[in-house]
Amino acid sequence: MNIYLTSGTPEFMNSLKEKHAGEQMIVLHGEGNAALLHETTGKTVFQTPRKYEVIDSSGEFSDQGFFVLNNIPVTDEGRPIFEHRFNNRARAIENEPGFIAIRVLRPVNSDTYVILTEWTGSSSFEAWQTSQAYNKAHEKRGTDEGIDKRPNIFSSASYVTKYTAVRKNEETL
Repeated sequence: MNIYLTSGTPEFMNSLKEKHAGEQMIVLHGEGNAALLHETTGKTVFQTPRKYEVIDSSGEFSDQGFFVLNNIPVTDEGRPIFEHRFNNRARAIENEPGFIAIRVLRPVNSDTYVILTEWTGSSSFEAWQTSQAYNKAHEKRGTDEGIDKRPNIFSSASYVTKYTAVRKNEETL
């Protein structure tokens, strides 16, 4: 399975989705921008997408949730360690209230992995961030055992982007 992302105006992202209605696409609305997510086993219809291989997944995306992309730049030598960590994760996030889906995405043409989660709303995501399950999943962060303290794993700081998916007939344009 692959995920392709492209960015543009909300109007253009909606027109692409409508033009390719048979494809699994979700328009994501951010602050001042929009993105179109295309999840497929085939090729994408996008001309210049960001391409990712799905290396772990749980749940099915909906077209009306709160999406969080944790963008994590990883060095070439850090990739096996990073992927091992996610392939052996506790999977506690799946039991959190408001959780819908997760995809761990390996970049094809960049160094930035994406941990893509969908929630029923921003409050569900914020509750996850203060939960015992989150603390357990990140308990080694900042310690000598944590992946973040290993040399040559990350090429730069990670960053988070947030989007809301809204069905076309629910949009307020």
